[in-house]
Amino acid sequence: MSTVIDRTTVINPTRVKELTAKESELLNGKLVKSREMYDKARVHLSNGVASSYQLRDPWPIYVDRGEGSRIFDVDGNEYYDFHNGFGAMIQGHGNPIIGKAISERFPKGTHFAVPDEDDYIVAGELSQRFNLPKWRYTNSGSEATMDAIRIARAYTHRDYFMKIFGSYHGHHDAVMISISEDYDKIGDPNHLKSLPYGAGIPKATVPLTVPVPFNDAAALEHRIIEMEQEGNPPACLIMEPCLMNMGIVPPEPGYLEAVRDITAKHGIVLIFDEVKTGLTIGPGGATQLFGVTPDMVTVSKALGGGLPMGAIGGTEEVMSVVEDGEVYQVGTYSGNPLCVAAARANLEKVLTPEAYAHFDDLNGRLMEGCTDVVKRFGFPGYAVGFGAKGCVTFSPKKVVDYVTFREGQRSELNELCWLYAMNRGVFMTPGREEEWTLSVFHDNDAVDAYVSAFDEMAHDLMKE
Repeated sequence: MSTVIDRTTVINPTRVKELTAKESELLNGKLVKSREMYDKARVHLSNGVASSYQLRDPWPIYVDRGEGSRIFDVDGNEYYDFHNGFGAMIQGHGNPIIGKAISERFPKGTHFAVPDEDDYIVAGELSQRFNLPKWRYTNSGSEATMDAIRIARAYTHRDYFMKIFGSYHGHHDAVMISISEDYDKIGDPNHLKSLPYGAGIPKATVPLTVPVPFNDAAALEHRIIEMEQEGNPPACLIMEPCLMNMGIVPPEPGYLEAVRDITAKHGIVLIFDEVKTGLTIGPGGATQLFGVTPDMVTVSKALGGGLPMGAIGGTEEVMSVVEDGEVYQVGTYSGNPLCVAAARANLEKVLTPEAYAHFDDLNGRLMEGCTDVVKRFGFPGYAVGFGAKGCVTFSPKKVVDYVTFREGQRSELNELCWLYAMNRGVFMTPGREEEWTLSVFHDNDAVDAYVSAFDEMAHDLMKE
């Protein structure tokens, strides 16, 4: 849900730069031990981090521990955690229910590479939530989308596949295409360009990934028909049913239904990538929330209760190529006993109807508070969110796809918001168009802290 506040208030860029410099200096002064740790870490750890998305200029923030809704860095700074590990920790840090499941599993053995009881119980729970009967496990969201595309290619006997321009589906070669580029360089909606995201993507694989715009069913079918006429019909369309790589961009009414009809008509496997939306925006993710069932779904992040785990769900027909041995869907640690035990406790005892009612209540309060700030200070933008996820999008017009996102993008405001939040005890993703993620431990005080930091930023930015 969202309310677009269409304003023409001009934000002084000089004021933005002044406040950014001031807040950056303030934050860096609180992160002395992080800087010292960075100097040690980068000797043998590339850039001093385990993943490029953990980088921050001028140095990363190193975390000591988390407790419930809070996180503590190595300098002793305490924050409400709205980043929550890129949306993975909706069960909260150190959740005793998850801890009990792990501690009971540990003395029984932590790895066998053979199945156990929790495997099929978790699969049954996922089947009920996402309305898909067959499941397999992976160790991450990237593995889940990689395997899902391979399964779709085997099922259809086709090589080409489609994705939404601007969406992120993990870091394997096939999907590191058309994620970010200046919007005036990406081509027209009917012929968007296949553009590698970073170095190391083989040139031969790039043309196999065909991007299409979000919320434009006509452009999707136009491109499908062209590909069929060229002799290269797509195997699948992999998409986030609600985009979460550019803030939050919901599907327009009727769009997902049209995509479902079009892909079915052309024999294309429809994959909903619910690595971010699955289990966070509702008990059955976007699949349940929007009432459109794909042929396959990928889930990760919030699934494993803080442990690395992914899953692929599919129809009987599509998953038949796994069951008959045509596709080798494999992984030494897939279905790891610790991970699956944590996932079972997470699904059965943490992510309950009461938990989702809690998310809805807090998220509504958070979006109302941010919307009030936007209205009072005349900001060009709006709050949008579902379940445990939400964000403020700084755009004077409603964002419906990648082009409208880039046209309205205000990265400098995202950076400033992040700095104000961090300096006032609210931990968010460094300078990115990411969402906030609530946990079962978040409360009204946490929400008030977030809104207060946003309010203070708006006040300081807009005052004469």
